[in-house]
Amino acid sequence: MIRLIAAAGFVVAVATSAQAMTPAPISQSNGTITQVRFGCGPGRTLVAGRCVARTTIRHTRRAIRRSAY
Repeated sequence: MIRLIAAAGFVVAVATSAQAMTPAPISQSNGTITQVRFGCGPGRTLVAGRCVARTTIRHTRRAIRRSAY
């Protein structure tokens, strides 16, 4: 019987302290839109209006560097 009373007291104490907490503030959106990767998908980016794989950009850069020497 004492355990039941102790458990009930603990539940009441936790419930009342949870109600006393203030909720976290909700961030207000100001209407701006965040573009994620320009809608190209993972591993791709927008170059000159077209979606191109990042590896293609890297390979092109390396080829240009090699031809300069």
